[in-house]
Amino acid sequence: QVRLVESGGGLVQAGGSLRLSCVWSGRTFSRYAMGWFRQPPRKEREFVSAIIWSGSSTYYADSVKGRFTISRDSAKNTVYLQMNSMKHEDTAVYYCASKNVRGILTTTAEYNYWGQGTQVTVSS
Repeated sequence: QVRLVESGGGLVQAGGSLRLSCVWSGRTFSRYAMGWFRQPPRKEREFVSAIIWSGSSTYYADSVKGRFTISRDSAKNTVYLQMNSMKHEDTAVYYCASKNVRGILTTTAEYNYWGQGTQVTVSS
């Protein structure tokens, strides 16, 4: 019913930039919470950033604050993650997630819908 598809991952040099996109499709709800998570090799999935679809509230993990920016385009049903000043530690599979509520959600258990992930690799 609800589908999330990430894109924009790839290989980037340390200090470089990438922009990830997540396109939502399927059943329409009046409210959505959206977020980005990542899972480094051999580690647990961790929170990166979140945004309220209808509104301007955003939130970031300490590890990416000041370097990453989350945004959304309602007309395109798309949420973005702009990643600047990238580090080797940012290497991970990045996932977008959603739930049909209005709020900032920061844990995996709070989300209902997940994308399949996109690989981001930072060379060092």
